[in-house]
Amino acid sequence: MRAFLFPGQGSQSVGMGAALSEASAAARDVFGEVDEALGQNLFRLMREGPEDELKLTENAQPAIMAHALAVYRVLTREGGFQLEKAANFVAGHSLGEYSALAGAGSFDLSTTAKLLKLRGQAMQAAVPVGEGAMAALLGADVELAKRIAATAAEGEVCEVANDNDPSQVVISGHKGAIDRAIALAKDMGAKRAVALPVSAPFHCSLMQPAADAMADALGKVEIVAPCVPLYANVTAAAAANPQVIRDQLVEQVTGMVRWRESIANMAAEGVEEFVELGGRVLGPMVKRIAPDAKVTSVVTIEDIEAIAKEIA
Repeated sequence: MRAFLFPGQGSQSVGMGAALSEASAAARDVFGEVDEALGQNLFRLMREGPEDELKLTENAQPAIMAHALAVYRVLTREGGFQLEKAANFVAGHSLGEYSALAGAGSFDLSTTAKLLKLRGQAMQAAVPVGEGAMAALLGADVELAKRIAATAAEGEVCEVANDNDPSQVVISGHKGAIDRAIALAKDMGAKRAVALPVSAPFHCSLMQPAADAMADALGKVEIVAPCVPLYANVTAAAAANPQVIRDQLVEQVTGMVRWRESIANMAAEGVEEFVELGGRVLGPMVKRIAPDAKVTSVVTIEDIEAIAKEIA
């Protein structure tokens, strides 16, 4: 069994997609469609930067999706790939769920780009810059992370945001609470704590205004049942019902990304191969969760040609 994975925020970099667009008209079409949907030259920003502008949440989210879907489009158009025949599940890390759903036919590309632009804007607007923060706790499992967060909170928000793998958990909340958690982490048993260079505290209760905005936006678009089930971040379980998926995408804005459990549960169901499209971030996490699984990252035209031969 095989699952296709789509990366989340943090996987963006200046130059992303440039070589692929030169190699494939299918990729160029994706970048052009996204630019047209958003009314901005996002692909130029992806190719040329500046980096500070690319990493803004409202730009990074649709850019990462566009890159992943460009890889996917080349694979389907030029590699003869059909997702429903090649995969049993899709999953995406945070915003990657939108990419996964677009790949599985739940959203068209234009709708996905517009939803992610709005999602990025709403998440940034939910908390004034400087008031929120996130930190990665390394050498900590989710239970230890919860204890550290609870101790550091002191009446402020400090919550587990991403349970990424057995050795990396991300916390999110008010800056003061996150600073306290970083100071406490080593004494409480974590190997170390690292502040993350983010502009807002994602996946915690401070994001409720953004969740409300996404509930409104998602209520106005059609969601088609995906051609293969989506393993959802908030439940670490498969979903295919459009209304369930809609509700989970709203809950996901404030909820914990249960990535470790999602991969472990897919492996328990018999998934032996995980293919990451458009990034090289999720693969190492997967190997720490399911060491025996085969993991492939598909980014370049050479990667696409290799995986197309393998799964043809």
